[in-house]
Amino acid sequence: MGEAVIVAGIGCRRGASAADVAAVVNAALAHVALTPDSLDAIATSEAKGREPAIAAAAASFGLPLVLVPQVDLAAADARTVTKSERVLALTGVASVAEAAALAAGGPRARLLAPRIVVGPATCALAHSGDAP
Repeated sequence: MGEAVIVAGIGCRRGASAADVAAVVNAALAHVALTPDSLDAIATSEAKGREPAIAAAAASFGLPLVLVPQVDLAAADARTVTKSERVLALTGVASVAEAAALAAGGPRARLLAPRIVVGPATCALAHSGDAP
């Protein structure tokens, strides 16, 4: 992988709004004292890629949306720290937000911020290299 990147992984309930997604991204960034211009991408599961709010939020931040295949989410799930039995039953991974951020960040990615919840959306931040 080239330069280190910071990825916001997103999970949300069906019908969440772009404002809901943007709010959770901003909250996660504030939690680790970063600004939106620190982000390189927004990631979610391929299944959640059908949620228009996530694509709209990525566009509002001017970031690419990375849709992570289920097999890559499952591989990254071992590196997640937040476990939700409900999410595991629905998606096959314990945290969509954390798994998406880690998978999109690559095999050396680590969490900067575990999953946080704001309303119907979740966000986790991962960094692909050394600490920013």
